[in-house]
Amino acid sequence: MGKPARHLRSLAALMGVALALTTTACGGATDASTVADAVDISGSISGQTINYWSMWKDGEPQQKVIAAAIADFEKETGAKVSVQWQGRSNSEKLVPALNTNNVPDLVDGTLAKLAPVIGETGQASPLTSVYSYKVDDTSISEVIPQKFTSNGAFKGEDGQPWMVPYSVSSDGIWFDAAKHPELKAKPPATWDEFINVLDKLKASGTAPVAADGDIAGYNATWFVTSLLRLKGAGSFKALVEDKSGDGWNAPEVLEAARKVESLVKGGYLNSGYNASKFPAQQQLWANGDAALMLNGSWTPTETGSYAAPGFEYSSFQFPAMSDKPASARVDFIGFAVPAKSKNQVPAQRLAAFMLNSKYQNALGTEAKVLPVRPDAPVAPAVESVKAAIDAAPATHLQNDGVTFPGYMEKVFFPKDDELFLGKTTADEFVGKMKAAQIQYWKDNG
Repeated sequence: MGKPARHLRSLAALMGVALALTTTACGGATDASTVADAVDISGSISGQTINYWSMWKDGEPQQKVIAAAIADFEKETGAKVSVQWQGRSNSEKLVPALNTNNVPDLVDGTLAKLAPVIGETGQASPLTSVYSYKVDDTSISEVIPQKFTSNGAFKGEDGQPWMVPYSVSSDGIWFDAAKHPELKAKPPATWDEFINVLDKLKASGTAPVAADGDIAGYNATWFVTSLLRLKGAGSFKALVEDKSGDGWNAPEVLEAARKVESLVKGGYLNSGYNASKFPAQQQLWANGDAALMLNGSWTPTETGSYAAPGFEYSSFQFPAMSDKPASARVDFIGFAVPAKSKNQVPAQRLAAFMLNSKYQNALGTEAKVLPVRPDAPVAPAVESVKAAIDAAPATHLQNDGVTFPGYMEKVFFPKDDELFLGKTTADEFVGKMKAAQIQYWKDNG
């Protein structure tokens, strides 16, 4: 998809608008209680029309797969799909539309962008029927891995799912396996082994880690994942939810900050990372001027046009730091149906249709992204990420699922940037974050 983490820059403003909608919904947005009953989507939908606002632009690999699926859907069902290929701004455009009678029947996007706009505001239809619907003789609920749904990420306050994911994204520590076959044969499993690898790379004259320091969402992944490795999935969100701020006193929190600090003080980050402009460091890495880069599963697609000849994409997971289960990051892209949709049944049917193996396989092999179905094949460049997700005992969301309005953008990112860019120490970072979080909850209830 390309740079989902960077979208978090505008998420605060987006969530603020969404929150405003929910507080003024008496004359506008439909309350979830009025759409609590799931609909039957198994009947005929011939002649019905679906107005679909897509997050993809015309010509993108994902758009081509979805367009092919739509053509088949129309042929098989007799329904008509009117698509607007709006690009990543579709969720922003959805915000004002939800307070009118001119809403799309179907919209897709990342969980992080759709949740504050429609999923958590009572303005999405329950999609329970979609999960019961069968594709390839198997129900959707069985097609989507249980570890993706067990944490209730897609469920609204009524307990029913509001989103149907069709693809996922993840992250890893990327490297060129052609240049570093030893990392593919035996990737570092623990933090100590990881530091040992960095020391060897540094001693050989190779810059160990590339990072574009101006992308706060990328920088934050180092601290957040370190904490999850020390305390387990859900621990960062629990830390943020602590209105007293006392959670920042936990030894694991300071330890996670010191792990980040050790990267800076150890000189493991590529020279100039703290003054770089995206994608300068990413390009240097793809050209072989740095060995490793912590980034998303979109990395092969995003850097493929300028990677060194013969570059073989591979990755390993963020190293373990304790005996806590090492969860894999899994972020979701999927469909939601607004409660005000005038064509609920065909919209939900189309959402289910994308889970057919034909289109899931195409997402993996043609679009070269990660399908939500674990039985779908993927392009060689992302096989390492898929294998890690398949093997992980649990999953976590980007930023551990923290979507509180403005928290990441205004509270966490600026102070985490100071830590990652070497402008503050681990101890100073923890102290500043505790004070800032206490103030955040005073201001935000």
